[in-house]
Amino acid sequence: MRRPHIRRHRLAIAVAVTTAATLTAGVAGSASATPPASPVAASSATPALQKAVDAARDAAYAHASATGVSKKDTLKATDTLVDPDGRQHVRFVRTHRGMPVLGGDLVVHLTADSAYEGVTRAYRHQVDMSGSDPKLSAGEARTKAAAVGKGQAGDAELVVDARNGRTTLAYQVQVTDSRTAESGGDRTVVLDAATGAVLSNVQADDSFLSPALQRKLRARGERLNPSTGLFTPAAPATGQTAKSAGFPAAAKGTGASFFVGSVPLSTTQTAKKSFTLKDSTRGNTETRDAGDKELEKFSGGKAFTSTTNRWGNGTTSNRATAAVDAQYGIASTLDFYKKTFGRKGIKNDGRGARALVHFGKKVGNAFWSPNCGCMLYGDGDGRTFTKPLVVLDVTGHELSHGVVDATANLQPTRVDIEGNQFGEPGSLNESLADIFGSAVEFSTNNPKNPPNYLLGEKLGLDQKFLRRLDKPSLDKLEGTVDYWSKASYDTEVHAGSGVSSHAYYLLAEGSGKKTIGGVAYNSPTVDGSKVTGIGRKKATAIFYRALTRYMVSTTDFHDARTATLRAAKDMYGANSTEYKTVNKAWAAVNVKASNTPSKH
Repeated sequence: MRRPHIRRHRLAIAVAVTTAATLTAGVAGSASATPPASPVAASSATPALQKAVDAARDAAYAHASATGVSKKDTLKATDTLVDPDGRQHVRFVRTHRGMPVLGGDLVVHLTADSAYEGVTRAYRHQVDMSGSDPKLSAGEARTKAAAVGKGQAGDAELVVDARNGRTTLAYQVQVTDSRTAESGGDRTVVLDAATGAVLSNVQADDSFLSPALQRKLRARGERLNPSTGLFTPAAPATGQTAKSAGFPAAAKGTGASFFVGSVPLSTTQTAKKSFTLKDSTRGNTETRDAGDKELEKFSGGKAFTSTTNRWGNGTTSNRATAAVDAQYGIASTLDFYKKTFGRKGIKNDGRGARALVHFGKKVGNAFWSPNCGCMLYGDGDGRTFTKPLVVLDVTGHELSHGVVDATANLQPTRVDIEGNQFGEPGSLNESLADIFGSAVEFSTNNPKNPPNYLLGEKLGLDQKFLRRLDKPSLDKLEGTVDYWSKASYDTEVHAGSGVSSHAYYLLAEGSGKKTIGGVAYNSPTVDGSKVTGIGRKKATAIFYRALTRYMVSTTDFHDARTATLRAAKDMYGANSTEYKTVNKAWAAVNVKASNTPSKH
């Protein structure tokens, strides 16, 4: 079943995040006037991969005072990146005395000759759990978790909760069929194993619209009228493949979408006049029909098939129309990550992404489900949303949450009873999803969905957009902020996302008035200073490198400043204009070295 709002079952995460480690090349090394060429995935040969992982693991134990790793800890690599200059970055999650450690993730950085260069870690205190005998039984934990999560409790697993400066023996319980979400779903409940106190209670799926925003829209009586594309019938697809003999084979079809008119689709031909909405050229990316059910698994969906290789009719009367937008949006997002960063799939494992449309009944939201590894699209609740949220930047935003989950796995610091999330790491997560979701639009450059620095501009809101990066405070619906303050520590994540989104925009485009692609922008700074942008391409590359190499689950805005400075230094040098502009952009949103909070 599903869950609402934008963040995470991931608070609970601990042991598996992405695939087992992957070895790829990254944006790296020289100080140049233009971004380095898009990286090409390196060989994932096991010996090379294992050598990097082994060296990083040895370095983590050898430099225990810096890494916080003890002999009682076991490290599991979840991602391995090798830069063109040979430097290595290995991301680990850990267990302590055999128990997963929540908040125990770290990235070990090595030189080209595998010497220890440094570490990026989550909570910085030493983890030392002397005893592992809980006062609460596993059965009691399951009962309590079921009550808290309002659903059915699975197994209770003993973990060490190292978040927020504590070291606590705890139970982690997955709760399914939760009644706390708009469409049911899973939650991860963490309980103190001694007292039964709830340490965290987080929904699994990441939804585009938060509970607070949905409630506000309904209270205002807004009935959204999404702007859809005008569909011009395309010439019938031939269905011919490069090789006429042998099925299945890749084929080229056309789709009539809700939002961007006629679009090309890569499909699979299974017989002379039989096609499936499955893209073998992008890792078997596929969209299926959930049949108005809240399916737990993608395999439960019904494949979309056609005898003509033409899909949808641009309206809700054809169930394939929503699938066209979803498939097109996923393909566009995967293409952006591949051609810009050399990233092959959401988890960088070569696999495509998947989607279920017509998910549930009267579900007015779209979700990224880490458990399913797929996008879930409702058809609208019939009150506020009358069409599926299959807009391009919504898909780009949500799939980018998948990329964040597979890398830094940024977590909120608090979740309220309604599922609204709070805190700087969660805000940064939302911001990165907006940044890369916007970048997907620019990369796709579809004239019927003109690229811009606005999010959700095609949803039909009275406000004309949901969020924007140049001056986030123009979003009155969510109360998004332009600048950092101490209140950011406990700001709702969509509202707080404005801090880093604004820094990104200033880095890319600079401050003041300008018109880009027909949209007028006017980006302010906290102190009236002027920032001259370095260009969207460079800014996006810096933020992506910072995410994949220098961010962890607890990264806050000041940590993000440090991460992007490190990324800019790697790419362009510490004396470069790019490095200096990163510093200016963060200072312009009041994130400075001088006001860095004391650490946990």
